[in-house]
Amino acid sequence: MTFLPVVGRELRVASRRRGTYWTRFAAALLAIGLYVWIWIVVGERNYGATLASNLFGSLSVLAFGYTLLAGVTLTSDCLSEEKREGTLGLLFLTDLKGYDVVLGKLAATSVHSFYRLLAIFPVLAIPLLLGGLTYAEFWRRVLVLTNTLFFSLCAGCFVSALSRHDRRSMAGTLLVILIITGGLPLLGYIAAFRKGGFHYDPSFLLLSSGYSFALTSDASFKVNPQHFWTSVITTHAFGWAFLVLASALAPYSWQDKAIGEKQARRRERWQRWRFGSAEVRRAFRTRLLDINPISWLAGRNRLKPAYVLGALALSGCLWLWLFFKYRSDMLDPTAYIPTAILLSLALKFWVASEASRPLNEDRRSGALELLLSAPLSVDEILRGQFLALKRQFGWAVAVIFMADLAMFWGGLNDRALDSSNFWTLLCLAYMLMFFADLYTLAWLGMWLGLKSRKANWASSGALMRVLVVPSLVFLGLMTTSLLLNFERQFDSENFLLAVWFVICMASDLYFFLWARTNLRREFRTVATQRFDAQVRARVKVVPQVRPEPATEPVKA
Repeated sequence: MTFLPVVGRELRVASRRRGTYWTRFAAALLAIGLYVWIWIVVGERNYGATLASNLFGSLSVLAFGYTLLAGVTLTSDCLSEEKREGTLGLLFLTDLKGYDVVLGKLAATSVHSFYRLLAIFPVLAIPLLLGGLTYAEFWRRVLVLTNTLFFSLCAGCFVSALSRHDRRSMAGTLLVILIITGGLPLLGYIAAFRKGGFHYDPSFLLLSSGYSFALTSDASFKVNPQHFWTSVITTHAFGWAFLVLASALAPYSWQDKAIGEKQARRRERWQRWRFGSAEVRRAFRTRLLDINPISWLAGRNRLKPAYVLGALALSGCLWLWLFFKYRSDMLDPTAYIPTAILLSLALKFWVASEASRPLNEDRRSGALELLLSAPLSVDEILRGQFLALKRQFGWAVAVIFMADLAMFWGGLNDRALDSSNFWTLLCLAYMLMFFADLYTLAWLGMWLGLKSRKANWASSGALMRVLVVPSLVFLGLMTTSLLLNFERQFDSENFLLAVWFVICMASDLYFFLWARTNLRREFRTVATQRFDAQVRARVKVVPQVRPEPATEPVKA
């Protein structure tokens, strides 16, 4: 039997994909674009070693964040997806071992991420030509980035071997990475403060890949070279440990286990908490069926609104604890403005995830075709999905809006802020964009969830379009103004805010109209189309012409 046959097959398949080559080109192009933008913005004020440090540090920090979170988006669902589809057990009917399957899935899901990282390394070396950096510092950073990518991908495989649901796998992978990378150093700081005096134990830092990344510079490396190599080896050992555990768990984690009496009672109790008793379900169904049957179907889980409100309550308790402990600091604008931004971003992420998931799961299971056979119009289906989202997030949006009003009132009474109307305009623009982003994410998430193969891809695409695209347009406009020497016209804070507000609202309006139009026009076509049919449509089938049989010449 061939050694690691699944890995070999996945690498051969990846070598034939166009995306394998285009993803490397796109990563290198983005890295070059980042360098050009930094050069335009700060190049006139910084030269030589300072400019090289800015270029090298900005790209390497972004690359470190990408490698650290790669396992959350790429490998966290590699094995759990096979469990949900019932195909993982079929692989173990052959002679394949656990490590064959795990390494094969790792190669299939992570080869593009490695190519992206490999493509930016030559761009990362450009600041060496400007001076101020050494070759040793460059290669140490390359080593840490590659090692962090391996650690993150292996952590995703391990959590995926334990779980069956995609969101739980992603959340578990993120939790494991955050605990090892940031939680253990934070635990060391807490232990040092409790002992009295600041005697920090460096062993907590050695387990974090962020510590090895911080020690890549020559000044830090020369002080503690042993700490750097110990941290690199520890992170690498974590990756191999995750792979070994995933290989040991994969052959058994897909099997259905017998449910005991206690577990059956717990499941029944949990179902009663989620959907209510028979009387509660009947009353809820009777009330919503007259309004919209899809809103009842999508909003039967009554714990979903409780999850959102519980998360807000937990955040509020944390803020109150910090407020009573650091009263003056928490009333400072530098504290409550980031708090409001983080809360709104968290809610936007949640709305994008929930909006893209129902239609995606119903299409994959075939339930959407059954809905289309019922006497329901497309507008009624979409309205029901939107009403379910409104029921889940309505109270949370109201709570965050009240918190924004409190922030606005506190800023008006703060003398540290400008006496102009900038604070009032900023708060009004922020609150209007908050509602516009949520409304756009709901419709855009439904459309992308309907046509995407995975719900995670749909939610990521919606967030990229709503949050990232306006930022890129704004930065491009500012860069163009610098090139054309129009920066004096952008000195006014109110003018910058107006430009940012117009770009964000125009982007929301465009994507909202685009998503709603596509949903109304192509809902039935996309809902009845299979994902494998889309793949086959891209493959050009070349007909094979059989050669005519040779005939012997007829003798006269």
